[in-house]
Amino acid sequence: MRNENEDFADNQHGQASALVLRFENMRQHGQRLFFDSHELEEIIEYYIDVNNTEKAFYAIEFAIDHYPGSTIFLLRKAQLLAATNQTQKALSILSSAEQLDGSNDELFMTKGGIYSQMGLSDQAIENYQKALPFTESRDEVYLHIAFEFENTGKTEDAIHYLKKAAKENPENEAALYELGFCFEITGKSAEAITYYTQFLDKNPYSETAWFNLGVAYNRLKLYEKAILAYDYALVIDESFASAHFNKANSLANLERFPEAIETYKETFKYEHQDALCYYYIAECYEKMEDFDAALIYYNKAIVLDPLLGDAWLGIGITLDCLNKSLEGKHYVKKAIELQPENPIFWYVYGDLLKKLGFIEEAEFAYEKVCELEPENNEIWMDYANLLEEKNEKTQALGILAEGVKNHPENAELVYRIAACLFSLGQQQEGLTYLHRGLSLDYEKHTNLFNYFPTLKENVYVVGLIESYKK
Repeated sequence: MRNENEDFADNQHGQASALVLRFENMRQHGQRLFFDSHELEEIIEYYIDVNNTEKAFYAIEFAIDHYPGSTIFLLRKAQLLAATNQTQKALSILSSAEQLDGSNDELFMTKGGIYSQMGLSDQAIENYQKALPFTESRDEVYLHIAFEFENTGKTEDAIHYLKKAAKENPENEAALYELGFCFEITGKSAEAITYYTQFLDKNPYSETAWFNLGVAYNRLKLYEKAILAYDYALVIDESFASAHFNKANSLANLERFPEAIETYKETFKYEHQDALCYYYIAECYEKMEDFDAALIYYNKAIVLDPLLGDAWLGIGITLDCLNKSLEGKHYVKKAIELQPENPIFWYVYGDLLKKLGFIEEAEFAYEKVCELEPENNEIWMDYANLLEEKNEKTQALGILAEGVKNHPENAELVYRIAACLFSLGQQQEGLTYLHRGLSLDYEKHTNLFNYFPTLKENVYVVGLIESYKK
């Protein structure tokens, strides 16, 4: 059964079509017919909507000839010129239009948009500011100004104008979401919590604000409070799929995996099935050690998105947990083929290859991790251990030296290189690194004996440790 809105839309489309047909007949036969300004606006809008630039320009020129004092047609011409990257011509026309009507907010907004398109943020902001006294949508103007500040890296200024936009119109969801983004990239989660809490005191039925409050709590690992905020958003709008999804993430972070799984599944009631959602469900099952269920959902994720490398990796890890490591190896390799620059994938692959006894391949994988993520201190240890197991102590020492170069304040790596030096008979160098390790973190000196137990009998080592103890 059709509703009134559909009937109205069809009626409007029918009127526009009849107008366009009349206009095109006039053009085709060289007639001179009368169209009032509103009719010409409809005709121009129709051509723009169907992306017929040539006819849109013709209709605009016809309108300007018949209504030379109307700024609306000059505006449309400038907007169409800007859309076809003729920005200088567009600005020239807008200057003419401003002479006719200097209080037209759309004119200044269009001018600001063109300057933004050209990457001239200062001029864009200047024109958006000029629109403020004449507009009824001040929140939208503030939003545009905020975007310009974001584009130039002035996030604090952007936050200021986003707050003004939200104050002007508390239902401006774009402003509330963008504020959340700005708080995130500036690391101001605590400020975000304060802001959204105060905002909700005045606007308690804003599901968008509750959602963003939940996001801020989640970033600070206050998962219980995040869940409560998401629940309030869902009370206001139970179809808020993103709130269901984020709530599930918080539940998973609390290791409440059965609840998380059910909450992830809630999203499917309100939006299309999503590969990422299936992936997270699978991850929950994996952490619950329900590996068969995990495989089912990882595969569901891959069916929806064959390029989701994390899901391929998940299958590989799960198969390894089911003692099907050789089969799992192929899935991890597929994940790497999809994301060859992902250090986590290479790390998992290296561990799996080492477990399977493919030592040379494991060495290559660890080397890739060192190359892609040198800030990961654990890879230097694991790579060195692998080399030592191959009895390649000199090579292991080289890797540890690189590790210490990347992590000069990491005491564990320093103790590890000290142990390696002692094992190679380089006692003086080993004592130098032991001295360095003790200076960094005395308590971790026991790591030295884990790597090289006989050092407990080395009087120089014991003496140096005792001197730091005193």
